[in-house]
Amino acid sequence: MTRVTVWNEYVHEQLDEQVKRHYPDGIHSTVAQAVTRLLGDGVEVRTATLDQPQHGLTSDVLDTTDVLVWWGHIRHADVADEVVDLVQEHVLGGMGLVALHSSHYSKIFRRLMGTTCSLMFRNLEAGERETVWTIAPDHPIAHNVPHPIVVDAQEMYGEFFDIPVPDELVFVSSFAGGEVFRSGCTFRRGKGRIFYFSPGDQAFPVYHNPHIQQVIANAVRWAAPAETQERVRWDRRRKDEINWFTNNDQQGVHA
Repeated sequence: MTRVTVWNEYVHEQLDEQVKRHYPDGIHSTVAQAVTRLLGDGVEVRTATLDQPQHGLTSDVLDTTDVLVWWGHIRHADVADEVVDLVQEHVLGGMGLVALHSSHYSKIFRRLMGTTCSLMFRNLEAGERETVWTIAPDHPIAHNVPHPIVVDAQEMYGEFFDIPVPDELVFVSSFAGGEVFRSGCTFRRGKGRIFYFSPGDQAFPVYHNPHIQQVIANAVRWAAPAETQERVRWDRRRKDEINWFTNNDQQGVHA
């Protein structure tokens, strides 16, 4: 059983009527329902939002999360650093992370990448056509995904995208204006697998697209650790042991 937590700021949906029409229960609910439907009995999905205590990402929640799906946009700065520290610890320990759309600029993604993660963008009110081309058709994240995926209306993201060279480039997008973008990238940090996927601006119903939903579900399956989160807790114990020996060695104390 893969335990999934879908995290969302849940701000636009409460402030903007157009966004609320697309996602009346929040982007997180739409994504969570899609993952549940596509992965069935193999997943247990819950949601969390920014305004919950500790943004809904307590130690207990993260200890029982195999894959964290993250959507953020206008309140990146409001995510507490101590929560980012905790999420980073879990990713390094083996928890998967699927970062969606504007999450390229979230604190956690930028920290894990070690770069600005800036990019070029153009947000037209009517949106523009995005064509998502599969670069790695044999990759598990591309399973059962058409080539290409066509998104009728979307915010344009373009190069240069300031990220490290991806471990694997799964998708590249092209836009009506001629721009291209590395829209589906994998990374590994510590024991954790990370997938960044760009389609999904809040102003358009992109997360209702069944092919976009398939990519996200595939990414959840791919990012899930081979073992349970017990190894994260083992890593934390091991970290405590290392700190104990280091501190006491400096003080001349030996076990």
